[in-house]
Amino acid sequence: MRAEVYGVPLDLLTMDETVEKCVELVEAAKPVQHVVINAGKVVMMQDVPGLREIIAGCDLVSADGQSIVWAGRVLGADVPQRVAGIDLMHRLLAEAETRGWPVYFLGARQEVLEACVRQVCSDHPGLKLAGMHNGYFSDDSAVAGAVRSSGARVVFVGISSPRKEQFLAEHLHRMGPVFAMGVGGSFDVVAGITRRAPVWMQRLGLEWFYRFAQEPGRMWKRYLVGNSRFIALTLRERRMKR
Repeated sequence: MRAEVYGVPLDLLTMDETVEKCVELVEAAKPVQHVVINAGKVVMMQDVPGLREIIAGCDLVSADGQSIVWAGRVLGADVPQRVAGIDLMHRLLAEAETRGWPVYFLGARQEVLEACVRQVCSDHPGLKLAGMHNGYFSDDSAVAGAVRSSGARVVFVGISSPRKEQFLAEHLHRMGPVFAMGVGGSFDVVAGITRRAPVWMQRLGLEWFYRFAQEPGRMWKRYLVGNSRFIALTLRERRMKR
């Protein structure tokens, strides 16, 4: 079941249901783009031409941020729970190990990418590693071709938004029958570069504050200004729905 929020369809699924849906999509052996939305991405959709249309065209759209769960309910969408991108990635890595899906990692700096893949392979020794490429490239077509040649079935894209959404929208069909999922800064977390908020902060929707506290000079605009805009957009959306 889906509901429209902020002009894009949102899948109203629990984490377990999302994993089941992802398994179906991978097994269907066709190009699939999954995307998560959070407060920052809702704000970004207002500023980046074409981003809303890209997200609206994705096969699966999940509520990554707790703010989307709460705001969705305010807007009349019964969002059952948060489906955090990094948690979904871990669940799909376990599925890939069990089901024999080759996995490709795309994004981050080379040293971060290598540390992330080492940790993933340590946690999932039976995982088939199709390949990896850092996020600093200019020849999009060549990278898409490398993914296709690798035989990957699942591709995790650790590139910032909106670059990753734009890249996948344009080049997914060149990658072959892959399930492509943008995971933002998850590679940094797995590699141990960035710390994730404690579970209690995640449940209270304060993960953004934990991230802000680690790098206030770099993150103040994204979170303080961005969150204020998100609240304003939600109130406007509610008035429009009424």
